[in-house]
Amino acid sequence: MEERRPHGEARPRNPHTNHRGPLDGEFAPRARDQASNPPASASGEGADYPERHSRTASHPVPYWQREDRFRAMGRNPHQGRRNQERYTSDGARGQRHGQENDPRRRDDPQEGRNHRQPWSSDNFQQWRTPHQKPAEQPQQVKKLGYKFLESLLQKDPSEVAITLASSLGLKELLSHSSMKSSFLELICQVLRKACSSNMDRQSIIHILGILKNSRFLKVCLPAYVVGMITQPVAAIRNQYPEHIRNIISLLQDLVSVFPASSVQETSMLVSLLPASLNALRASGVDIEEETERNLEKMQAILEHMQEKRREGTLREDTYTLVQPEADGQVASYRTMPIYPTYNEVHLDERPFLRPNIISGKYESTAIYLDTHFRLLREDFVRPLREGILELLQSFEDQGLRKRKFDDIRIYFDTRIITPKCSSSGIVYKVQFDMKPLKFVRWQNSKRLLYGSLVCMSKDNFETFLFATVSNREQEDLCQGIVQLCFNEQSQQLLAAAQPSDSFLMVETTAYFEAYRHVLEGLQEVQEDDVPFQRNIVQCDSHVKEPHYLLMGGKYDFTPLIETPSASWESLRNAKGWRRPRVNVLDLSQWPSKEALKLDDSQMEALQFALTRELAIIQGPPGTGKTYVGLKIVQALLTNESVWQISNQKFPILVVCYTNHALDQFLEGIYKCQKTSIVRVGGRSSSEVLKQFTLRELRNKREFRRSLPMHLRQAYMSIVTEMKGSEQELNKGAKTLECTMRGVLREQHLEKYISPRHWESLMNRPMQDSEWDCLQSWKHSMMLEWLGLGVGAFIQNAAPAGPENTAHAEGEEEEEGEEEGSLIEIAEEADLIQADRVIEEEEVVRPRRRNKEENGAEQELAKLLLAMRLDHHSPGTAGGQEQVTEEWEIQRSQKRKMKNKVKVELQKLNAMTKAEADEIQDLWQLDLNSRWQLYRLWLQMYQADTRRKILSYECCYRTSAKRMAELRLQEDLLILKDAQVVGMTTTGAAKYRQILQKVEPRIVIVEEAAEVLEAHTIATLSKACQHLILIGDHQQLRPSANVYDLAKNFNLEVSLFERLVKVNLPYVRLNYQHRMCPEIARLLTPHVYQDLENHPSVLKYEKIKGVASNLFFVEHNFPEQEIQEGKSHQNQHEAHFVVELCKYFLCQEYLPSQITILTTYTGQLFCLRRLMPAKTFAGVKVHVVDKYQGEENDIVLLSLVRSNQEGKVGFLQIPNRICVALSRAKKGMYCIGNMQMLAKVPLWSKIIHTLRENNQIGPTLRLCCQNHPDTHTSVSKASDFQRVPEGGCSLPCEFRLSCGHVCTRACHPYDAAHKEFQCMKPCQKVICPDGHRCPLVCFQECQPCRVKVLKTVPQCGHEQMVPCSLPASSFCCQEPCPKVLRCGHKCTHPCGEDCVRLCSEMVTVGLKCGHSQQVKCGHVEDLKYDLPVKCAIECGTVLDCGHPCLGSCHSCYEGRFHERCQQPCKRLLICSHKCQEPCTIECPPCQQTCQNRCVHSQCRKKCGELCSPCVEPCVWSCQHYQCTKLCSEPCNRPPCYVPCTKLLACGHPCIGLCGEPCPRKCRVCHLEEVTQIFFGYEDEPDARFVQLEDCSHIFEVQALDRYMNEQKDDDVAIRLKVCPVCQVPIRKNLRYGASIKQRLEEIEMVKERILGSAREIAASQEQLKALLERKSLLQQQLPEDFLRLSDKLAQKNLSVKDLGLVENYINFYDHLAKLRESLKKIQVFEQKKVRTRLDQVHEWLAKKRLSFTSQELSDLQREIQRLTYLLDLLTRCKMAEGRVAGNVALEVLSIRNILERTCKFTQKDEELVQEKMGALKAVLPCSGLGISEEERVQIVTAMGYPPGHWFKCPNGHIYLISRCGGAMQRSTCPECQEVIGGERHTLESSNQLASEMDGAQHAAWSDTANNLLNFEEIRRMI
Repeated sequence: MEERRPHGEARPRNPHTNHRGPLDGEFAPRARDQASNPPASASGEGADYPERHSRTASHPVPYWQREDRFRAMGRNPHQGRRNQERYTSDGARGQRHGQENDPRRRDDPQEGRNHRQPWSSDNFQQWRTPHQKPAEQPQQVKKLGYKFLESLLQKDPSEVAITLASSLGLKELLSHSSMKSSFLELICQVLRKACSSNMDRQSIIHILGILKNSRFLKVCLPAYVVGMITQPVAAIRNQYPEHIRNIISLLQDLVSVFPASSVQETSMLVSLLPASLNALRASGVDIEEETERNLEKMQAILEHMQEKRREGTLREDTYTLVQPEADGQVASYRTMPIYPTYNEVHLDERPFLRPNIISGKYESTAIYLDTHFRLLREDFVRPLREGILELLQSFEDQGLRKRKFDDIRIYFDTRIITPKCSSSGIVYKVQFDMKPLKFVRWQNSKRLLYGSLVCMSKDNFETFLFATVSNREQEDLCQGIVQLCFNEQSQQLLAAAQPSDSFLMVETTAYFEAYRHVLEGLQEVQEDDVPFQRNIVQCDSHVKEPHYLLMGGKYDFTPLIETPSASWESLRNAKGWRRPRVNVLDLSQWPSKEALKLDDSQMEALQFALTRELAIIQGPPGTGKTYVGLKIVQALLTNESVWQISNQKFPILVVCYTNHALDQFLEGIYKCQKTSIVRVGGRSSSEVLKQFTLRELRNKREFRRSLPMHLRQAYMSIVTEMKGSEQELNKGAKTLECTMRGVLREQHLEKYISPRHWESLMNRPMQDSEWDCLQSWKHSMMLEWLGLGVGAFIQNAAPAGPENTAHAEGEEEEEGEEEGSLIEIAEEADLIQADRVIEEEEVVRPRRRNKEENGAEQELAKLLLAMRLDHHSPGTAGGQEQVTEEWEIQRSQKRKMKNKVKVELQKLNAMTKAEADEIQDLWQLDLNSRWQLYRLWLQMYQADTRRKILSYECCYRTSAKRMAELRLQEDLLILKDAQVVGMTTTGAAKYRQILQKVEPRIVIVEEAAEVLEAHTIATLSKACQHLILIGDHQQLRPSANVYDLAKNFNLEVSLFERLVKVNLPYVRLNYQHRMCPEIARLLTPHVYQDLENHPSVLKYEKIKGVASNLFFVEHNFPEQEIQEGKSHQNQHEAHFVVELCKYFLCQEYLPSQITILTTYTGQLFCLRRLMPAKTFAGVKVHVVDKYQGEENDIVLLSLVRSNQEGKVGFLQIPNRICVALSRAKKGMYCIGNMQMLAKVPLWSKIIHTLRENNQIGPTLRLCCQNHPDTHTSVSKASDFQRVPEGGCSLPCEFRLSCGHVCTRACHPYDAAHKEFQCMKPCQKVICPDGHRCPLVCFQECQPCRVKVLKTVPQCGHEQMVPCSLPASSFCCQEPCPKVLRCGHKCTHPCGEDCVRLCSEMVTVGLKCGHSQQVKCGHVEDLKYDLPVKCAIECGTVLDCGHPCLGSCHSCYEGRFHERCQQPCKRLLICSHKCQEPCTIECPPCQQTCQNRCVHSQCRKKCGELCSPCVEPCVWSCQHYQCTKLCSEPCNRPPCYVPCTKLLACGHPCIGLCGEPCPRKCRVCHLEEVTQIFFGYEDEPDARFVQLEDCSHIFEVQALDRYMNEQKDDDVAIRLKVCPVCQVPIRKNLRYGASIKQRLEEIEMVKERILGSAREIAASQEQLKALLERKSLLQQQLPEDFLRLSDKLAQKNLSVKDLGLVENYINFYDHLAKLRESLKKIQVFEQKKVRTRLDQVHEWLAKKRLSFTSQELSDLQREIQRLTYLLDLLTRCKMAEGRVAGNVALEVLSIRNILERTCKFTQKDEELVQEKMGALKAVLPCSGLGISEEERVQIVTAMGYPPGHWFKCPNGHIYLISRCGGAMQRSTCPECQEVIGGERHTLESSNQLASEMDGAQHAAWSDTANNLLNFEEIRRMI
């Protein structure tokens, strides 16, 4: 790779060597090179650098920059030094976006290390990549030295720009405050050269961004400019003008890119230049006028910008300076914005337009370019402009959503959901309202196609965003989602947009991307660069020969003469053989047309194309345009040396209008040119050409390895940036998407909820029965608050029955199968999209996400969302109820709930912050207000998330733009190396910048008459010397959006047609090779005057089954209009054409030989619905416009239009008529309303010709092939029933090989009946008994299946056996007589093997002592302890007095009883009955509180504390007035004055003053009123009070005494009740004091039950501390520990909740200790005990609200049993085999008690305690014969670390002191055995006494020493 270095000295020699790697742009020097490099001298480049290291902190990656208008300066830095005399020049437009491709290569180890881009700009926010930490160590920067910069001057500007932009050393280079003049001048030269690149806009922006805020600009350059004045050396002064030009050029570039942020520094520098220029001029230095003019322009521009800055309009770097035009002068098209402006949208400004001149010349090239620019721009702007204006005028209309607009499509309630990374940059998922579009058929709709322009606004188009559709997925569109790519002008508004903002989106149908690229190309192309101006602009009819032929052109035509299959390569390379070469300009030397296999006109066209620099070839249908074009290319490629006259390679550029045409043309080239082809266009359908696409060529390993180093380094740097940004961006984007897929958990919204509201939200009234649900983290209080919680959907709705559900699903499947069984037709939307999308830019469909990605997304949704709209519970069957969270919701209810949430999330109205601040209690809000408040919180959450990822968006966008530029550089290398480059017109428009660099000398445009002139001109470069246009302007023309522009401004006239009209010479091909003469007669002379038939078309055979090869069927059945798409269909024609197609298939034509054409897409899909694939697969169905250039043997044409108004639409356009009538080769059959079409002149002529030849009429005459004299006339689809099989109505009567007669009607296909299947009964005898075959005739006869009586030899039974089956092979079906081993009879048939497992039910005894019925075969299982669930009812009387309803198995054989489910029904303090199951302590009442007053009613749960009413008391009458609050005791006495009011009946009231009048009357209801209850009711002056709670009336004095008395035995705190009905008295003003007193007492009791907040908080903290101390619990039962921690972390816990948690902590702690004790017992004992412990844990883990006394008792008894058991087993282990004799028997008896499966009773415990007490002395717990306390005291007293205690062979303990190693032998004082050892080695019979101190190894041992050594080593390290 060394040869790539431009100079040997390119590597700077710097004394401050950077040992971290080579300098950017260089290779890592080897050690010997470094050693041999001498230190830099004072004159070297090292002297130019400050003598210090410059270390920078981690460089921030640049924030995204909005679109930069390079034309703001009056020049374009991307175009060199053009147009210096104007303020505004060509604007550099956005580059085409490339795609990411990892190069597969082995990089230098230093490569890609420091690639984060330095960019220090005040105008940019800095961001930090995910892997970059704030305190990260600074990276060492590789310096850029003098030699390296000098070497850059020798390189291409593009390479300079990319190298500098990817170098971290640039920022360090420009950061110095002083440097030598020569070094500064060199830097200016290099920077100017970098800025002159016209393909690396983003790299230039990056470089200028660093320059803008550098000391180089602010300090060095001003000092340098000032220093010019005092420079004494004349030679140096004379060089200054060149350096001043460099500085001015740099400043121009800087101001054009950063007009706002660089104006201050630039102005200061420019203000210094005049003085220096004057001083230089005075000293005799020559200053060029151009330099002074450029300086004056800079001064004027800066003065203008300073003025704008003072006005406040120059704030952003997106400002564009446009020179004001003189009055009446039209603005230059070069300064016009591509996108519509505000004035165009609002003021309906009519632009200045000139028509395309089609009958003369243009005044100038400038006017020519201006004309086509304005017409093309207006073609896409006008529909948008007029549509928006119409929309603005219609905003007040009520039916706006249903209204249809002619020019635009509208999408309401559009929201920008989330950003997404793509290869082209950042795209956004946008969602719109689908309700107005529910009938749109998206797969065929032209809505939102790739590249379409949309305009979005949220303020009636006062501001708007422009975007193009970047990806169109049908599945997303059906959900109202599309991906958009916003233009750079919209980025500023886009950054401020919130996810909750609602936009109105307007779409124009134009393919904007193609417009944009062409318009930008027209603005950039210079007038002198337009080739062939003399012919194209001035319309000179004299066309010269190509320029390259002036030097002599000798052509070799041998390959054109030989067939492509001949091996002319070998002949050409043969020695001594030379091909004849002829002078191509001398036509007499050419081979003959016969030799070249051409007709006369084709020969003329070939000669014309190769000898004229501008050749036009018109090819009418079937004349061989493509054939001639391929001959032209073959001749040019064969004679490449003639036109490749320089060292640089120039490819031939082939441009085609469609992908299909491009494939055809390139496949033809491939036959003679197997390599050096590049295809640029939509997805290719050709397997051969896929290897030549840019994507494939780019990915080739050879190409990636050959890439220049500066591209590879830049690539790695940018990829690293993009990946980091994409990872963070995706996280935020997925979060944003999640927020719209369900309801967020309140924990994630807490930051946005005020503390008061948070407390209110979490203090939600809660039932005890909901505790289970709420203790789970899955549950969310937010769901409860939004009405989606536990209680919202409990009610039982009518279930959706399984039958209904299954039926509905079945219908859907059936419909889907029907859709899938139809013929495939290319959707028009797909066809349009295929021509728009360049394959290299095509969005790769996302692969099916792997489990990890799905899992991550599921986890995110699970974490964020309390309810998911897309979640489906697994394992649920259709129609069954699903369990969701902890409560049951039926399918229909769940669907309704999710629909409700979906609707609410899509609403836009959210509560304002001011409204939210006024809310006190969230639970008092109505549901609508709750959702509004939730949307406010959600919007704040979304906006916050959006802000967090904004910097990543900007970084990714900037990196993607730079990556796109790198892709262009790669593509440029590929295209320059090719011989043939094939492009669609769309591809040519998008790659116009590359084409200007590639400079193809020869351009061939196929289908040139279909291409807009502006597209053709934008394709051409200045280097083009030869242009060949092939097409036919009498077929399809270019399509324009605006009819007025097409017709009145001649926009639809192509360059091809215009040049023909202005009499430029052209050749027309005159011999058609396609159509039979009858069809060709329709075109000649009506369309083409003298089109002749080639002899080959005279040899076509006649079409079978019809009387004529050509026929037009007339009818007058009306068409139907299709609303969406403005298309039409005609059912009559569709049915007729389909039946006719079926008829031709019956004539044995292949499906591929038939094409159905129609003129409207609506008809296309009407046809599809009638064409099942099993019948019509292979038949092509197309619209006419998409079939140009194609042909087929038989064409069936449906013209569709038929209406009373006589509207024929585009059937009146001659070009379309020409295409439609010229596609058929052998037969064409058309159906339409000919009477209506006859009003069109061309149709009238054609119809006249048809009538002359009897080829038109109301009926088509069919001819039977088998019966030639039988004819059938058909005029409608039903007529084809008379020829059901394609012949006639006569029977076939063919005798088949089986002897039967063919039953079908006459059929021309399968004449030999080889495929016919005879369906008559088979008459063959198939067995000796004479039985006949029961199948139909065509089926193969099978062995006889008639059953006959046979004897089975194996068993002797007689059975009915199939005739053909031997009796020995038959399985006897008699019952088996054998008896199994168990004694039961076998249940299998006689012929089968006996059963293995007997299924007879037998009674067995279980371990629990009960008997149960089991299958006999399972009895053996019981012997192996296989579980059998005992179903015997428990029946034990529980502590509560109720019998246990559980089974023996569910009650763990009596150890843990099931919870009692008997209803409690006790009367609570609130007077309600307890609704909970049987319990000792009733929980707080969960019914709705009934307490109420005249003002309001309490809506809380009855068991919660009521909020006291603070309204004024209303108890008043004319005598007394209460002045207290409603909830306080009244301060007035009851009034006893009789009421003076009259009742409705007219009688006086029987009540008292100020009280509600009783409804009863003493006269009308005498018996009821005077009925004795208290004893005073029948007195005449008795007064009554009516209780409002139950409406009973009582005599007032008696009721007063009743309400106020307090009985001695009445100690219960409860409300007084009605003496009659016992209803609690809650609301009565008279007895308010009594009621309020009792309510106050009740509230005190409630508070006591619930506990005060302070007490609860204190208890909660105590329990947290208690739990933290339970380390053994955390170790043994981590999941339970976490669950308890989570529970204690919850808010709003009650006293009862804390009591439950405390119980759990204690029980789990006991359980953990028991688990830990398992280590102390024998291993073989552990499994059995662990099983018992697991049973306790399983039972304890059951969800409960509290522990009942029964549960506490059961649990305590079982834990006590297990404690005893473990203690016993531990002692046994410690005894180590010494348990024998009576001790063993005693141990066994205890174990029998403890290991039983029944309940451990008090009596059992007492017995165990007694026996264990006796064993303690014999079986000490430690095994040492001493107590645990004594052992601890001994070990502590001796004071030695573990490992010093040992025991003799008989277990007697002794101690070894000092190091713990045995150094001498001795004898045990107890048993005289040898103890100790020698040389630190213990006697083999002795061992460590770990039971004494728990040591795992001796203090002196290999293990201990290794550990000590390890610790020592680690300490030393």
